[in-house]
Amino acid sequence: MAWDIEEINGCALVRMNSNKVNVQNDRFFGDLHEAFDRLEREFNHLPVVLTGQGDVFSAGIDFQYSFDIFGSGDHDKIRQWYRNYRETNLRIFQYPRPTVAAVNGHAIAGGLITALDCDFRVAARKPARFGLNEVPIGIPMPAAYVEIIKYTLGDQVGALATLRGKLYEFEEAERLGFFHEVVEPDQLLAAAISYARCITPDCNTAYAMSKKALQDSVMRQIEERTVALDEHLPAGMSDEGNRRAQDFRRQEIMRKR
Repeated sequence: MAWDIEEINGCALVRMNSNKVNVQNDRFFGDLHEAFDRLEREFNHLPVVLTGQGDVFSAGIDFQYSFDIFGSGDHDKIRQWYRNYRETNLRIFQYPRPTVAAVNGHAIAGGLITALDCDFRVAARKPARFGLNEVPIGIPMPAAYVEIIKYTLGDQVGALATLRGKLYEFEEAERLGFFHEVVEPDQLLAAAISYARCITPDCNTAYAMSKKALQDSVMRQIEERTVALDEHLPAGMSDEGNRRAQDFRRQEIMRKR
């Protein structure tokens, strides 16, 4: 099922619905690109609000799908996984219109990165967890994502969130600045739309040029440095210790099902 897109109050509201908790795999990546293809084709004058469903924005990468690739020992396959994942994040990050993550619930690991890809983040105040827990489960954080994390959260909070890998309760996530605004759940979409409509369509070019200028150093880092750093990802993701951590996490998840 393709992601739902509807025009509401001068915004393109995109509801991620690849699966129940929007775990990120080939299906999710394909749905994301299909949605942004449609945005560019049919809604290219509108700002974008991206949200999930129920109590989950996105639960991050699909462990079963991804860990099988990481443990395959096939470096080309791992590099292709990373290229696919990188392209999806940059598709949101570089989109030339205002983008707002209406964070309706849990946003974990890759799910939080998807929210950080957006220009603004508005969250519903309710019990949920947020964090970048890749490192504690044996996944080296790709350098391209580190650049996006530092750009959105700042160096100090970005380093803390990345290296400690803690999943934060709502109040801690709010204190650390994960969100630009927090509202009651029934006000989430209205608040997100208000952020998205920070400009009129007449100013789209001004917004796009300013956004590109703000992101210039980040994109230079990604294109000139992090691609070389991330060439080492296949070896890191297949490291014996990382594989043990990944297997432990997978078994833990299977026991909960």
